[in-house]
Amino acid sequence: MSFLDAVILGLIQGLTEFLPISSSAHLRIVGELLGADPGASFSAITQIGTEAAVVIYFRREIARIISHWAKSLPVGPWKRQLPSDDPDARMGWLVILGSIPIVLLGLLFQDAIEHALRNLWITAALLAAFALLLGWADKVGAKKKTLKELTWRDGILFGLAQAMALIPGVSRSGGTITMGMLLGYTREAAARYSFLLAIPAVLGSGFYQLFKSGFSGGDAGLVATLVATLVAFVVGYLVIIAFLKIISTYSYWGFVWYRIGLAAVVVVLLLTGTLQAMPPS
Repeated sequence: MSFLDAVILGLIQGLTEFLPISSSAHLRIVGELLGADPGASFSAITQIGTEAAVVIYFRREIARIISHWAKSLPVGPWKRQLPSDDPDARMGWLVILGSIPIVLLGLLFQDAIEHALRNLWITAALLAAFALLLGWADKVGAKKKTLKELTWRDGILFGLAQAMALIPGVSRSGGTITMGMLLGYTREAAARYSFLLAIPAVLGSGFYQLFKSGFSGGDAGLVATLVATLVAFVVGYLVIIAFLKIISTYSYWGFVWYRIGLAAVVVVLLLTGTLQAMPPS
């Protein structure tokens, strides 16, 4: 992978990771148009950059959640300094609980996720299908509940929605935000929990792929992967700021139409032979 390709893919990762339009689908499509599919390993590692942006942006909130969670534990140096029903302590447990589905399913279906499910026909179908689901959720969702009302059941449902994003075309943020609105949460509450919920799973997956590749960066190469990760971090941080402002004012229908349009473009490119359904072996 050339330096320019790495910058372009890092830009794509940073722009699409937090929007409900599927970053993995964009990397799969743009990567092949540039000459080669960067692979699931590259996608996972570059997400370390975007999640680092989340950690920095939400650093005070994350620090408070970790601190309160630790102080609510029945054992340890801060034993029972806070009640277990402390809101931030509960959020810590809910993030852990919501991360379990994607970890289990990611390990169980790792081979399919890295190969068969990267079929662009599947990606196009899911881009369109989840666009309609997102639009429906935005239309019918009550959009009244805040994160203080997050229940254990809702935490599991958010986690299951996030796990669906293991398939390119679904979108991690899109899946969790859609679930959040269907459960009655506000757009901003669903988005904020989506950001927090992604941290353990995405960082875990990224560092796992980094270790698995022997710090080589996989097929793309270490230098190209690091460049893309750095670009993704800078762009991702800016996108977080803009996205949270956008959803407090506007609906998700712009993203719905974008997903449908992208699905149509992918189908045309597949039919004309510009893109191949399956990435190179």
